[in-house]
Amino acid sequence: MSQLYLAVAGITFALLFQLYRYARSSSPHPPKSLKISQIYVYPIKSLRTTPVTSALATRHGFQHDRVFMLRKITPEGHQNMTVGHFPEMTRFLTLMKLDESGNGSIEVTFKPGDQSSHTRTLEIPLSPDIQKLEPIDINMHGSPTKAFQMQDLYNKWFSECFGYQVELAYLGDNKRGILFQDMLAPSPNTWLPSSMAKKSALPEKPAITFADCAPYLVVSATSLNDVSARLPDGVEMDVSKFRPNIVLEGADGPWEEDYWRRIKIGPMELVMMHNCVRCRSINIDYKTGTFGTGDSDEVLKKLQKDRRVDGGAKWSPVFGRYSFWGSSKRVPAQMLRVKDDVHVVEVNDERTTWSWPDIS
Repeated sequence: MSQLYLAVAGITFALLFQLYRYARSSSPHPPKSLKISQIYVYPIKSLRTTPVTSALATRHGFQHDRVFMLRKITPEGHQNMTVGHFPEMTRFLTLMKLDESGNGSIEVTFKPGDQSSHTRTLEIPLSPDIQKLEPIDINMHGSPTKAFQMQDLYNKWFSECFGYQVELAYLGDNKRGILFQDMLAPSPNTWLPSSMAKKSALPEKPAITFADCAPYLVVSATSLNDVSARLPDGVEMDVSKFRPNIVLEGADGPWEEDYWRRIKIGPMELVMMHNCVRCRSINIDYKTGTFGTGDSDEVLKKLQKDRRVDGGAKWSPVFGRYSFWGSSKRVPAQMLRVKDDVHVVEVNDERTTWSWPDIS
């Protein structure tokens, strides 16, 4: 009898706690209205972005976003290449050439640091024929996936540009799993019914491409202005160094987005589950493809003074929100456009806490 009483009491407490959290997190005011000011897609991870005025938003991220990734060939094996470890990747510019079906090609332009050298270009199909590619295994941030190795034509071109051996990987239809601890399925040993276990507020288990930790990264232009104000006079922070997918304008003050929970863009919703914690990649000088040394290149240090606000990554400053598809399965992929209206429809009563293992 006592065990039954405890179980009923536990379920009742959990229900009341969830109702309390919902009441606290739901804004009592009308939804805040913002607008999309910029959209970015990164077809090849860590190369320079492709700015666009519209992009097809899917539950796995924007179409073509981070579906390719470069890997350095070393005696120990293959190393996933990210801009934080390979700043020279910023010398590669990308331009997507889309046809009516949404496919097409990526034009990659390499600009050497030596101004006496000529630029080089390469065109890569956005949807290669995987029947002609070799299957490979990739593990990224502890989240494994199947992928495909591109042909020697592309690997040789990139190797010549970098000056060391690299391979280009294509994800295809494969996806990676999410490892945020608060977004994993509840333990089967929990005594609570599944309906009461901690939920991520997402309609289905999310999966991602070669993006680090989430399908979308959303940032605020108001917060970007705050970053620019920390730099020398006349210097503005390049938002592309933060590698966002969506830039929103219209927030009343900087860092409001720390507390945003859900935003609505037309019929689709994005759920902002985690902060984006920052590394030294935001210090790269895009003109040289190296880590900058001037005062205007010490962005990470400047943000560390007051933006280490995530208890799960206490040494890293926060800029932007990792976001996930929050619409039901009945909502199809949506075309998002610059100037689209965006509404903040739910806020948290406190900041979220980083929980991806071994990334801080």
